[in-house]
Amino acid sequence: MNINALDRLTALLSKLPGVGKKSAGRMVYHILDGDPGYAQTLAAELAGLHQAILRCGICGGFTETDPCPICSDTSRDQSVICVVERAQDIRIIEESREFRGLFHVLGGLIAPLEGIGPGSLSIGRLLGRLKTGKVRELILALNPTIEGDTTALYLQKLLKDIKTSDNLNIEITRLASGLPVGGDLEYTDRLTLSRSFRSRVRF
Repeated sequence: MNINALDRLTALLSKLPGVGKKSAGRMVYHILDGDPGYAQTLAAELAGLHQAILRCGICGGFTETDPCPICSDTSRDQSVICVVERAQDIRIIEESREFRGLFHVLGGLIAPLEGIGPGSLSIGRLLGRLKTGKVRELILALNPTIEGDTTALYLQKLLKDIKTSDNLNIEITRLASGLPVGGDLEYTDRLTLSRSFRSRVRF
């Protein structure tokens, strides 16, 4: 048995979010004790992940086809765009079955101390979608953190100027009651998220 291979795989798995060194070690031994076919399938899926999954050219979400199924679905409300920080937030909101509009992934939040400014986010593409004149509401589904609030306030000011200069009639709202301050959409239960959508307020 090559212990170096075990250590290398444990180190790689421990870099995943929420996985410590002990948890990673248990995963490695579980894989090693299991069916070799499972390990081969897992390795093949990981190896081909970046080739199989790409970013939607419209919303920025993860998809196997471009545009993604959500952007291609003409039955969805084309007049509402829900702005999220990360692509995985789309799946979380979709599971709530409360929202039937479109999405836009910013790709992060404004965080000056980390060197992330507005130019690092997909804000320009969002403005391009708004200028088509089809959008009537923009929902800011950003985490209620300092970075989330900073990004929301920046977008509010930016969109206020755009609405005036381009004569756009867009209402800006943000998810309200139910989401705790400092919380994260990824760990929000379905009922809480549903209530947040129903209770969203003008921003």
